[in-house]
Amino acid sequence: MTKLMIYGATGYTGRMAAKHAKAADTPLVLAGRREESLSTLAAELGVEYRVFGLDDTAAIDKGLAGISVLLNCAGPFLRTAETLMRASLRNGAHYLDTAAELDSYRLAEDLDDEAKAAGIMLMPGGGGSVAMLGSLAGHAVGKVRDPRKIRIALHVAGGLSRGSAISAVENVTTQTLARIDGKLVGAPAEGIRKFDFGKGAVDCFPVTLPDLITIWRSTGVPNVETFVHVTGDGFPQGDLSLLPEGPSAEDRLANRYQAAVEVTDAEGHVTRSLLDTVNGYTFTAMAAAEAGRRVLAGEVRPGFQAPAVLFGSGFAQTIADTTIIDI
Repeated sequence: MTKLMIYGATGYTGRMAAKHAKAADTPLVLAGRREESLSTLAAELGVEYRVFGLDDTAAIDKGLAGISVLLNCAGPFLRTAETLMRASLRNGAHYLDTAAELDSYRLAEDLDDEAKAAGIMLMPGGGGSVAMLGSLAGHAVGKVRDPRKIRIALHVAGGLSRGSAISAVENVTTQTLARIDGKLVGAPAEGIRKFDFGKGAVDCFPVTLPDLITIWRSTGVPNVETFVHVTGDGFPQGDLSLLPEGPSAEDRLANRYQAAVEVTDAEGHVTRSLLDTVNGYTFTAMAAAEAGRRVLAGEVRPGFQAPAVLFGSGFAQTIADTTIIDI
């Protein structure tokens, strides 16, 4: 039996991913901790569901019986990624998630040899900004003969989901990181840099993104810096548990995402490219469902993988109306 399981299927992103997976006729099992919401969504989609928490190893292993690919949409991933990665290794299921948290990627690095030995793939960030930025970086690097440095920035537009806001708070790091000569090191937090997302240059702030790991692995370029520019509601304040589950469909339509990259070659020449796509939450759900479908169909490479490595740098452009142009 070959099926894709979405754990956290009734959350904001998980529910959208499940609907996209069903629309693509992907053999699907929904999973999570709460039977009432799972049974409702499963009935709506006409698919199987399984109920289990992450505090009982035997229950997890029983829940993963017959599952070939596990897509984890249950954030904060600080609480779920390690348990489900290790469960995937025990049960012979390839692991994907939608994490934007560095620790999930460091864990996948640590488990790389074990995953290769087991013939299992670990791909945190199967959708989301990692798929966006990895594709953009790969596109630009492919145009440069001897790339030495990548600076890449994400333009986040519109409001955050409740889960994203809580994850961000739980994963706040006091140190901003960059990759310098192949190593992750501290970088000045005040190093603001201007990027043009298509409407003029704007200030972007240095931020620690998992792309510091995935872009380095996918391109081999030893120097990578990541930035962000936020417009719209910005970062919410107060009691985050009171936030709405996520942006409405209308809000998502009104707030597209962009990313800009600068690749510097050995002689100091800079190549620039720009990505434009649908709202980040829409993209994440679609890309994660598509990644799950492709892995289930056999597009697999054991060990820790990034979407741009496994699927190629054109992956993002297969999702909705995503475009990349050179500027």
